[in-house]
Amino acid sequence: MGEYEPKIEVQFPESLHVTKGSSVKLECFALGNPVPSITWRRTDGNPLPGKIKINHSNGVLEIPYFRPEDAGVYECVAENSRGKNVAKGQLVFQSVEHLQWVQTLKDVHMAIEANLQWECKASGKPKPVYRWLKNGEPLVILVEGGRLAVPRINLLDSGMYQCLAENEHGAIYASAELKVVASSPDFSSSPVKKSMLIQRGGEVIMECRPHASPRASISWRRGGEFLKDSTRRTIMGDGTLRISNISESDGGRYTCVARNPFGTSSSTGTLVVKEPTKITVPPLSVDATVGESIVLPCEVSGDSSLGPTFKWFFNGKLIDFNRQDHFEMIGGSAGDLMVRNIQLKHSGKYVCMVHTVVDSVSAAAHLIVRGPPGAPEGLIVGEITDSTAQLSWESGPDHHSPVITYSIQARTPFSIGWQAVRTVPDSVPGQMFHATVIDLNPWVDYEFRVVASNNVGVGEPSMQSKQIRTKAAVPEVAPGNVSGGGGRRGELVIQWEPIPEELQSGEEFGYVVAFRPLGTSTWKQTVLASPDASRYTFRNDSVPPLSQFEVKVGVYNNKGEGPSSHVVVVYSAEEEPSEPPSRVWTRTLSASEIEVYWEPITQTASSWKIIGYEVLCWEEGMQESDAEMVRVTDTAAILSGLKGSTVYLISVRAQNSAGAGPSSPAVNVTTKKPPPSQPPGNIEWNLTNSKIFLSWEHVKAMGNESEVTGYKVLYRQNWLGKTSVVETNRTSMALQVPSGEDYLIEIKALSDGGDGSSSGPIRIPKMSSKRELFLSFTIHRIHFWHNRFKVSRVPSTKCCLITMNPTGTMCLLMSVFVFFRS
Repeated sequence: MGEYEPKIEVQFPESLHVTKGSSVKLECFALGNPVPSITWRRTDGNPLPGKIKINHSNGVLEIPYFRPEDAGVYECVAENSRGKNVAKGQLVFQSVEHLQWVQTLKDVHMAIEANLQWECKASGKPKPVYRWLKNGEPLVILVEGGRLAVPRINLLDSGMYQCLAENEHGAIYASAELKVVASSPDFSSSPVKKSMLIQRGGEVIMECRPHASPRASISWRRGGEFLKDSTRRTIMGDGTLRISNISESDGGRYTCVARNPFGTSSSTGTLVVKEPTKITVPPLSVDATVGESIVLPCEVSGDSSLGPTFKWFFNGKLIDFNRQDHFEMIGGSAGDLMVRNIQLKHSGKYVCMVHTVVDSVSAAAHLIVRGPPGAPEGLIVGEITDSTAQLSWESGPDHHSPVITYSIQARTPFSIGWQAVRTVPDSVPGQMFHATVIDLNPWVDYEFRVVASNNVGVGEPSMQSKQIRTKAAVPEVAPGNVSGGGGRRGELVIQWEPIPEELQSGEEFGYVVAFRPLGTSTWKQTVLASPDASRYTFRNDSVPPLSQFEVKVGVYNNKGEGPSSHVVVVYSAEEEPSEPPSRVWTRTLSASEIEVYWEPITQTASSWKIIGYEVLCWEEGMQESDAEMVRVTDTAAILSGLKGSTVYLISVRAQNSAGAGPSSPAVNVTTKKPPPSQPPGNIEWNLTNSKIFLSWEHVKAMGNESEVTGYKVLYRQNWLGKTSVVETNRTSMALQVPSGEDYLIEIKALSDGGDGSSSGPIRIPKMSSKRELFLSFTIHRIHFWHNRFKVSRVPSTKCCLITMNPTGTMCLLMSVFVFFRS
């Protein structure tokens, strides 16, 4: 046989459904001469899965563990030198879903002759089919999609039913029980309502719902007469009796009669007709002003036995009187509503609703609250100059009171809060929504806001505008409080109050200082580029002391030069005093104090005013440059903190604004001997009633100390009281002090050299308020005594317990003598 092109003899199906995880094989066998080669490919251009297996001379393609991404059209290509041939087949991924109930069955109790409808639904792939079983036996019925229908059931239909859903992968069951009930009418669980209250003119619905199987037929009778449908009475399909436009004659007993094949039963109720509730004094719509209080009335008439209750609603919401302080129900049997301290938020609809057991009525009213205007809106700053700004805005809510005027406020980085500003027009009427702000400072950042006013009051301000800056201009304000004087010889000192930043009107602000000798015509000028400058000093040795100059200070910025201050006369600096104080005297006061005094120096033409004196003090043997200095404004001084028995040199010099003059010749002075260093000892005190008796040993001065001239006793109440001082030349003293307070006492020796060392504070305890007590103390002993004594003694350095009559305790570490009346 000669050569021929490939001919595929065995090939796979055109379409093959494959489930997830399964293995699929595609076989392709071809004849041809020469023997054809076999290749495989996917028509979508994707490469073959890496998991495939190809064997038998490429004639079998196996795909294990099939996945959705393996689905597609596969081609087998047989090819030799004479030609080629192709076979195609599609692998389709088939998902399998386990059966699952979507709608199952429930047990039912049904009346005899009712129609049974049962339906079950399941999901799964492939789609399941359904079968039904009763008590385990198949039902031979037509089933549509799992629906079971049994018309007019009877007692024999009772039993256990099963719905079976199945496909090729399995089956699932759902079970439910059907109980068919047959009974005579029974009102035990749902009798006719025994008593029904209804208002005259209303409508009543009387239900009749007996339990019966099959369903009972219903009829109604009043007394012995069965009722028929009329224009006002209707017996509805479910047996309910409806009576409309009730009158008093409709009151009485009504009986529902129920019948079915298994028996008859009845139930009776009474209809009571009441007068309808009416609102006789309804609330009326009213206008009110913020802060006022009003009463909205709500009075009713009707049958009081119905117990009417009142509820108020505000803008559709029930008012909770326990949580809303502005509302209060008043009026006793009525339901009047008081609204206290009305605010804008209380504007709206108020409804009074009255409920009884038979009816409900309501009446509504509107409260309109007048208040200050709301905030203006949409504030815009328009054209800006160096002193003006154009503003425009939109009106806010007027809160039921028309806006009368608008006012404009401004704020700068230099102002304290918001300030009112001038406008054109001066008073902006409520119908105008633009104005020009005037008298602004140049080159200042401003924010603006608008405030509306009406007859009720001033409203909330608008949101502040975007910050703007006025344009720069030449300064308009001259420096104030120009003055001067002082300094050192040859100086002319000029001072002024600097211009605040908000009045500098532009950048590169500074000062122009001009001055000339009094009586001359030519000004000397200097420019100070610092906006914070407040002082200028002109130095020239040729300037005579205390000569008069005319002075003025001007301002400038990058826009030009502004005004100058008024011309004032300023004196140049004076010269230092040319002579020292004369006739300096000294007097030793103590070991640590010296008094110095002198005669004042006379004023000269070149020295304007002596402002004080400097007193120099240094120890003999030291240099004047090491001296301590004291400044005083008088012609006397007391120098303290000095050493005792020491020679000091004293010098005085005068001082004025130019400096200090020459020092006076030094004067020698010697301080007194130091005071005694030994404090008073062996202090003994006795306390009786309101007197303290003190005694102490005489202090003897050392050879280098001042002799004792007396003693100083200092005493005060507690630690914080005012100290009193008593001096004596004896070593004892009696002090009159009030009872009931603790006292602290110190004793010092007196001498020409000053106060000696202190004894240290001695605490005197307060007097007992219940009995007369005498107390004596020294460093060594304590005494208690009355007119008659009992003595108890303990050794020294021991702790003793002293019992007083009636009671008392004290613990002491010293020798003790105790005396008290029995």
